[in-house]
Amino acid sequence: MTVSEREAREVAEAAREKDWRKPSFAKELFLGRFRLDLLHPHPEPAAEDVARGEEFLARLRDFVETTVDGPLIERESRIPDEVITGLKELGALGMKAGTEYGGLGLTQVYYNKALALVSSASPAVGALLSAHQSIGVPQPVKMFGSQEQKDAFLPRCARSDISAFLLTEPDVGSDPARLATTAVPVSGGSSGPGEAGGGGGGGAGAGAGAGAGEDYLLDGVKLWTTNGVIADLLVVMARVPEPAADDPRRAAGHKGGITAFVVEADSEGITVENRNAFMGLRGIENGVTRFHRVRVPAANRIGPEGAGLKIALTTLNTGRLSLPATCVGAGKWCLRIARQWSRERVQWGRPVAEHEAVGGKIAFIAATTFALEAVLDLSSQMADEERNDIRIEAALAKLYGSEMAWKMADELVQIRGGRGFETAASLAARGERGVPAEQLLRDLRINRVFEGSTEIMHLLIAREAVDAHLSAAGDLIDPDKTLADKRKAAVTAGTFYAKWLPRLVAGSGQLPGAYAEFGALAPHLRHVERTARKLARSTFYAMTRWQGRMETKQGFLGRIVDIGAELFAMSAACVRAEKLRRDGTGGTDGQAAYQLADAFCRQSRIRVDELFDRLWTNTDDLDRKVVREVLDGSYTWLEEGVVDPSSEGPWIAQAPPGPSTKENVHRRIP
Repeated sequence: MTVSEREAREVAEAAREKDWRKPSFAKELFLGRFRLDLLHPHPEPAAEDVARGEEFLARLRDFVETTVDGPLIERESRIPDEVITGLKELGALGMKAGTEYGGLGLTQVYYNKALALVSSASPAVGALLSAHQSIGVPQPVKMFGSQEQKDAFLPRCARSDISAFLLTEPDVGSDPARLATTAVPVSGGSSGPGEAGGGGGGGAGAGAGAGAGEDYLLDGVKLWTTNGVIADLLVVMARVPEPAADDPRRAAGHKGGITAFVVEADSEGITVENRNAFMGLRGIENGVTRFHRVRVPAANRIGPEGAGLKIALTTLNTGRLSLPATCVGAGKWCLRIARQWSRERVQWGRPVAEHEAVGGKIAFIAATTFALEAVLDLSSQMADEERNDIRIEAALAKLYGSEMAWKMADELVQIRGGRGFETAASLAARGERGVPAEQLLRDLRINRVFEGSTEIMHLLIAREAVDAHLSAAGDLIDPDKTLADKRKAAVTAGTFYAKWLPRLVAGSGQLPGAYAEFGALAPHLRHVERTARKLARSTFYAMTRWQGRMETKQGFLGRIVDIGAELFAMSAACVRAEKLRRDGTGGTDGQAAYQLADAFCRQSRIRVDELFDRLWTNTDDLDRKVVREVLDGSYTWLEEGVVDPSSEGPWIAQAPPGPSTKENVHRRIP
């Protein structure tokens, strides 16, 4: 399917959650307003939530230590069935599900702690639980499903059924406007959720807006379906054709478009054609799933037609917090191994930790782990309280967590030297401790790609960061707007900027006594306030300079977002350190936490200065010229002298609709 760049942007824009009904710290930060009151004092969980969460973590830790064999999963590239069965019996499939549906009712904070714990034993098991609960059936049904759908599906997801999320296709990644899987309405359907195909229990009634006796026929191929090989339930995104002008469905309010469906995984016409293998996460049950005339009742449609992408993006607002949870766990493990190894390993008469070249890496790991946990806990607690809009905070946590965890793992491999490159199995075979540092590096690499690649996250966050500007002045730079529209926009923009721009001149960050309650960390918060205003001024200058071409300046936008991520992390680190000091925890009455926060902020400020320098001093224009020459074949001489070990075949496999010709490798966990 071919769509224009403009059509693709329109689809993405239509899927955005446009309203800001609650305050957002990160949104204000990008506008140059440092709203520390939205973070401080650090929000606290309810006592009963803590008790419930700690009780489950204790049971989960016992299960992980006695049942989950990480090296076995890595070696055999499969999670044993008994592990998955044990997780079901433990209630781990329903950590986020309400107790009224048979779930544990954990908060986001404790759900994240559980994922970090499980992932430290086996990232593949962590991915299974996360894909099921963060983006699989439970979350979109909980947020957008009808009561009948909640009654039908949530108890199954909490106790026994594994779910998967199916959006990506062989030729469709971050550009869903070209989605090819179709869901064609047909008459003569069943009446309740879960009643089509060969699946499990159903409920009474129909989904919101579903027509009585109506079904959909799904056709298409989905790629990289995490959990799809063993799933019982699927969330499938498919395109419903737009009804013709004289179609009664149009009169009934059906408009077609990308739509979300809950589908029984063993429905007739579904074939899992391949179980994919990857660099890391070797136990992950990820596959290719084909749909051929799969009948799905309208009662299984989540929300109205055309709402699928909005449902997916809204689900990810909190769903993205699961990924930085695994990154925090990785950072904690990196710190432990770096500490233990660097005390034991002696070179030139001293432990390697005492050599500055190694010590600097350890300090980076320690400070960054503290900051990542601060960002995660703060964002998660705000998600639990539902007082703030955290869509940008969650996106920043995902972006920052995946990038920094990868760097920490890379530094750990460097600290370990040749042993960092050697597999745990090989180390153990020759009598040393089997430390899977190289596995961690492989497992973490995908975090920079899935649930929104770093490059896509930069653009997504940048779009939200400039939302106030586009709301005020977007029509001024839109070439398709009429002169009348532009005149009206000029008035609106003038009013907005007359109030906004003067506030960027001075602020509390220039007052020596500001944020005094933070003691030695106060200078860092004053720096954040000043830098937030500088960031907003830089963004405004870029908009006036490039106007409608701003969206093409992806290098610039990425640096703007990275600066915002650092400022958010500094703020979270300081707020968490003060909380730990106030609570008398965090080592020596919180002083150790203060030291880590101070170290992180000093490191972060250096990175921020470099990013600001690169806003205007960079090779972006030259890089674009070089890329054009590369694509034109001007440098093919540089590729000579090597052989290509790649196999023959197309870059992107063709996936025409139709019946499968392959063996179904789907397997059900007993």
